[in-house]
Amino acid sequence: MSNHAFLRPPPFCPNPHCDSRTNPPTWRFQRKGFYLRSHPPHRIQRYRCSRCGRYFSSQTFATTYWLKRPELLEAVFHRLVACSALRQIAREHQVSHSTIRTLSDRLGRHCLLFHERLRPKTPPTEPLVLDGFRSFEHSQYWPMDLNLVVGPSLFVYGFNDVELRRSGTMRPSQRARRAVLEERHGRPEPNATRDRVEALLRRVIPPKTKAVLRSDEHPAYVRAIARLRDRTIVHERTSSRAARTTRNPLFAVNLADLLIRHSSANHKRETIAFSKRRQSALYRMAVWVVWRNYMKGRSENRRLGPPAVALGLIGKALKAREILGQRLFPEREISDRGWLWECYFGRIPTRAMPGCRVRRVRYAM
Repeated sequence: MSNHAFLRPPPFCPNPHCDSRTNPPTWRFQRKGFYLRSHPPHRIQRYRCSRCGRYFSSQTFATTYWLKRPELLEAVFHRLVACSALRQIAREHQVSHSTIRTLSDRLGRHCLLFHERLRPKTPPTEPLVLDGFRSFEHSQYWPMDLNLVVGPSLFVYGFNDVELRRSGTMRPSQRARRAVLEERHGRPEPNATRDRVEALLRRVIPPKTKAVLRSDEHPAYVRAIARLRDRTIVHERTSSRAARTTRNPLFAVNLADLLIRHSSANHKRETIAFSKRRQSALYRMAVWVVWRNYMKGRSENRRLGPPAVALGLIGKALKAREILGQRLFPEREISDRGWLWECYFGRIPTRAMPGCRVRRVRYAM
């Protein structure tokens, strides 16, 4: 990370409640000395907001704020999309696995905001493909879907999660175990898929616009689209039993599912690296989405840029150093207090772990 980023004047007051946000041109700050640290840049300038009196530093605007091992952030980013488990990464860098989990969560929060800043906010210029990627949290008694919206350009427009009830063929002992768990922790909402898909489409497709949406024959998708009356959606359905070739209308999302399995250790079949918390899976999914959209080329054999280049969102493929070059703030990137806001602050629950830690901070938003 370049030292020049820390020599620039602060762009705004980091206090989300400061009234300088309503009139940025009149905002003033005062330099209040500096402090030294062992990692570069070694000299950190301190400031004081003239409006609210908040003290902060140039490090406040870096993605490595409050990190004891800032050099690990970029390395962990690459390992998370290289199918490494958290304990494998920890052994490689000789740190605790909880350190890697903390860095993974931080990267996930940053990537949620990075994608939200760059993703298209205008009506989609290509058909959208919707599907649910099946995985599980904590144990196979708690399956979940990661709903994906992908375009033929292979750009992932958005995603969210949905909690499911275990189904399929089960032995009598497994059915009894499921009943015990549901009595203890509650049963997932039956209409969760409809509600989550509706929320995802509302975020991806602007109101009063028209879009073509392709999906399989999942009945919940039809019910979700019917509730979006302020948008015109042409729904094209394809059987999930159709051959998954490049001619399949759902090829873009099928390829995304394949890459998620290939690149994420927590979504491998029959793995011990599965996510114990759904929130951790979502953070890691955000890292994968940014890597897929803005770093990885559309083809392994041909020199094609990443999907974001094909849509004209960026000029060339980005490097991890560029993605992590500037800290992003949720109140500046997230326009509503819906699923994205809850996911950023770690409020997506896991039924089997009611004591999950929620992100509660005063300064490090």
